[in-house]
Amino acid sequence: MEGLEAVRKRPAMYIGSTGVQGLHHLVYEVVDNSIDEILAGGCNKIDVILKDDNVCSITDNGRGIPVDPMKEVKDPKLKGKSALEVVLTVLHAGGKFDGGGYKVSGGLHGVGVSVVNALSEYMEVLVHRDGKIWRQEYKRGKPQADVKAVGVTDHHGTVVTFKADTEIFGEGILSFDTVSNRLRELAFLNPGCRINIIDEREEGKKHAFFFEGGIKQFVKFLNTNKQVINDEPIFVSKVEGDTMLDLAIQYNTDYSETMFSFVNNIKTIEGGTHVSGFRSSLTRVINDYIKKYNLTKDKEYSVTGDDVREGLTVVVSVKIPHPQFEGQTKTKLGNGEVEGAVKTLTGEALGVFFEEHPSIAKAICQKGLGAAEAREAARHAKDLARRKGSLTDSGLPGKLADCQEKDPKKSEIFIVEGDSAGGSAKQGRDRVFQAILPLRGKILNVEKAQLVRIISSEMIRNMISAIGTGIGEGEDGFNIEKLRYHKIVIMADADVDGQHIRTLMLTFFYRQMRPLLEQGHIYIAQPPLYKVKKGKFESYFDNEEKLQKWQLKEALSGISVKAKGKKLEVKEISDLIELIIAADNTSRKLETKNLTLKDYLKFLADGKVPMYRIETGPETYRYFFTEDEWDAYETEYVKSKKDALVKAAVVVEGEAPVEIDEDDLGPDFQTLGEFTRLNNICNKLKALGHSLNEFQIEDEKAPALFDLITEKNIVSSRDLKTLMENVMK
Repeated sequence: MEGLEAVRKRPAMYIGSTGVQGLHHLVYEVVDNSIDEILAGGCNKIDVILKDDNVCSITDNGRGIPVDPMKEVKDPKLKGKSALEVVLTVLHAGGKFDGGGYKVSGGLHGVGVSVVNALSEYMEVLVHRDGKIWRQEYKRGKPQADVKAVGVTDHHGTVVTFKADTEIFGEGILSFDTVSNRLRELAFLNPGCRINIIDEREEGKKHAFFFEGGIKQFVKFLNTNKQVINDEPIFVSKVEGDTMLDLAIQYNTDYSETMFSFVNNIKTIEGGTHVSGFRSSLTRVINDYIKKYNLTKDKEYSVTGDDVREGLTVVVSVKIPHPQFEGQTKTKLGNGEVEGAVKTLTGEALGVFFEEHPSIAKAICQKGLGAAEAREAARHAKDLARRKGSLTDSGLPGKLADCQEKDPKKSEIFIVEGDSAGGSAKQGRDRVFQAILPLRGKILNVEKAQLVRIISSEMIRNMISAIGTGIGEGEDGFNIEKLRYHKIVIMADADVDGQHIRTLMLTFFYRQMRPLLEQGHIYIAQPPLYKVKKGKFESYFDNEEKLQKWQLKEALSGISVKAKGKKLEVKEISDLIELIIAADNTSRKLETKNLTLKDYLKFLADGKVPMYRIETGPETYRYFFTEDEWDAYETEYVKSKKDALVKAAVVVEGEAPVEIDEDDLGPDFQTLGEFTRLNNICNKLKALGHSLNEFQIEDEKAPALFDLITEKNIVSSRDLKTLMENVMK
C-alpha cells in the first residue's frame, strides 16, 4: 500500500491536477482500461453512468479483470492475493506493464485504475468472468474484504463504480458535457465500439456513440454545417516500423484550422512530433504540386504552412508502443522517431492522392494560394494601421482606462460590454492594478473572417493594442512577451446577448491569441448567485449547495441534539442533517417521475430496488432490477423491432437493402438514479443508527425520536424531516 499512500500525498504527480481536470481524468483512466480491452480485441461496448453524489460507474463487456490468486510475483507479499486486488492496489500492476500486455495502450500517465482507487472515497468492482460475478470494495485504496463470488452470470466484463475523494478534489462536479465529448472522441477513434453515457442526475440526459466510419466520420462531424471542398475526407491508414498512422483530411471554405491529434487514443492538446511531421509533409506536398503545375502563374510569392492549413480540418491518430509525453500538461508527444515516420507516410499517401484526384488537389492548392494572397493584403493593412499608431503601445485606444501598475504580472484588464457598463466598472475598480476597456456592441465573428477583415475592425484593433501581443505570424505577429496584462477578464451581462458577446470574444482569443487561453490568462467574470449579510458578516455564494452548507453551519451553533436519548456530537448532527437534506431533495426529484419515498421503501422492504423502468400503459410500468435483466430485454426488443422492419421493407431489385441502425431501435426507458442515491443515503443513515423509515412519520401520537436543545427551550421531533426543519429554522 506504500505506493498508493504516495499517490494520496502527491496526487498531481499522477493525474496532472487536483482540480476539475484531474477529477475528470479519474473517469478517463477507468475508461482507458476498457479501451485497452478494445485494442486487444476483447470488448465492443462501454457504458458510463454519472450518478448523484458525484459517483461514476463504468461498465464494459471485455474479458473481465482476472481474479485468480497470483502465483509468480516478485513481491512475496502479493503471492496468493487475487489478481483483481493487485491490479487495484499496486501501481503499474495491470496488463499494460507486464510485457505480455497490450501492444499499445491508452492512459495518459500510464498509472492505471489503482490510482483512481487511491484517490476515491470508495470504489466497488464487479467482475463477470468464468460464469461468476466477483466483487471487492475499497475505501481510499484499501480493500474492505477479500474478493468474493457473489453470483452467477453468462456475461463477461467489468463494472467499476467510484466516488472521487472530496478531501483531494474538493467540491468539483463531474460534467456530463466534458465526459461526453471525450467519449465521442474515443468512439470515433475506435470504430465499431458502442459507447453510451447516461446522466442519472438529469432526466433524459444521455448520448449513444457508434461510428463505423472512424476518423473519416469524425472529420465530417467537425465540418457539420460547413461548405467543404472535398466531399469525402482524404483517409490514410499506414504503418512505418512501430508507428501506425491513421489520418483523415477535409478542407472547408472557412479560414481557420481545426486539428485533433491523438497518440494511443490520448488527446495531445499541445501537439508534438506526430503533428509537426504531418504539417511539414502537407506543406511540402502542396508546394511541390503548385510548382509542378505552375498554379501561381509565375507570381513571386511562397505558400507557407499557415496558408495551406487555412480551412483545414484534420484528425491525426498514431499508435506507438512507448509514447513519451512532455510539455506543461504532459499532452505533447516527444518521440523523435515518430516525426520522420509520419512525415514519410503522409507525404507518400498525399502525393499519390493528389496525382489520382487532380480536381481536388487543385482546389486545395488554390485555397492555400488564396490564403497567401490574403496574408500579403493583411500585412499591408497591419503596416498601415501601425503607421497610424492603432496597433502600438503609443496608440492605446482612447476609451482604455489604464492602470497605474506597469508590471504585467500584477495587472488586470476588464473588457466590458458597452460604455455605460464601462463607466460603472471604472467607478468600482482599483485603479492601481485594474484597467477597463469598454467595447460597444458585438465584435466581429473571426471564425469566418480573413485576417485583413479582422484588422479592419476598430473594436478588435482596440483590443489588440490594449493587450499588446499583436496577432498573426512572422516577426511582427503575436508575441506573448509583449502581453500588458496577465489577467484578461471578459465581463458581459448574464443575458443572451452577453453570452453571445462572450462566445465571440473567446472565439477571437482561441483563433488569434490561443497561447493566452492555453497559459491561463483569460478569465470570465461570473457574479455570485447569493449574498448573505448577518450583522457585520457579509459573504457571497456562487451556488445553492454552498449556501446550504453555510446555513447548516450557522444553524448548528449554540444547539445540541439528543437522538433516542443519546446526545450527538457536533459532527454527527452535521452529517445527519446533510443526509436528511439529501433525502428530501431526492424524494422531490422522485415526484417528477410519479414516484415517492414510500415507493422506494416498499421496494427496499421486498429486497429488490429497480435500476430502470419502461412505461407499458398509462401510469403502469415494468421494472428491471439488474443490468443483466435489462440487457436481455433490450437485446430481445431491438431484435424483434428490427425483424419487423426488415419484413415490412420494400426490396427494389438492383438496389442494396436498406440499412437499419440498431441504435435507433432501443426502447424508451427511465433510469432510476434517485433510487441509487437513496441506497447510499440508507447505508450512511444506518451507520449513524437511523433509517429512512424514520424520514416522515405520519402518526401524530408517535413518540419523539429527537430533542433539539437550545439556550431557551427543548423542541421535540418525531421524525428526521421535522428535525431538519426545526434545526434550519
